[in-house]
Amino acid sequence: MSQPIHPCCITGFTWSGTPTGHESTLAQNKTYITGTNKEVAILFVADLFGWTFPNVRLLADHFAREIDATVFVPDYFGGEVIDFDLIATEQFDKIDVKGFAARNGREQREPEIFETARALKKELGFKKVGAVGYCYGGWASFRLAAKEHAENGEALVDVISIGHPSWLTKRDIDEIDAGIPVQILAPEIDPAYSAEMKSYTFETLQRNGVVFDYQHFPGVVHACFIRGDEKKPGEREAMVRGKNAAVQWFRGYLKDA
Repeated sequence: MSQPIHPCCITGFTWSGTPTGHESTLAQNKTYITGTNKEVAILFVADLFGWTFPNVRLLADHFAREIDATVFVPDYFGGEVIDFDLIATEQFDKIDVKGFAARNGREQREPEIFETARALKKELGFKKVGAVGYCYGGWASFRLAAKEHAENGEALVDVISIGHPSWLTKRDIDEIDAGIPVQILAPEIDPAYSAEMKSYTFETLQRNGVVFDYQHFPGVVHACFIRGDEKKPGEREAMVRGKNAAVQWFRGYLKDA
């Protein structure tokens, strides 16, 4: 049984306040940008909550400060914003999930996701680029690290971190560039990232010689790393631990830029 979390244990995350970044564009996509490092960038692919969700922007601010990077959170949903409360309370019967998926599916959004990643090195001149993705952003981050996207021997991204991925396929895992380190943050209770897919990820990355960090989060559910609901046992603690794990991971591979 999960033990109650004493307030003094919840540290390291800004749960309220105003995000400190600004809005601009990246490869023609509206984008939240935070941080000032001109050599290290992180492309943040958000989940169903989208690029305007306060926790997404506050998390991006944390990454910018703690990793010392410039973090880009583009809008990949064509301006569409789903009611935050409906997502947070899992009232999916009131959301047109099927329509949203049809408008923002992999085929529809992959090209612009790749273009935003290319722009970071080619147009903006960043020396190192990481990608972080949650839920929807999980499959996208795997695709950004695929062998096929290396151009002239240089990968689109140098390191990735994924939390509770959705729409992930075995082929996505098979095609990871062995030279790109992969971090997986996996809640125990997650229909979108099944036990079979978790095992396949672990076994395949190991077999293919990929450097990876797999972290298991017992007792919490899909979306915990973004939602951080204080009413769900262990969820805020999981969000803090997940944030800290990603910070450490990125610092280890991006700090030498």
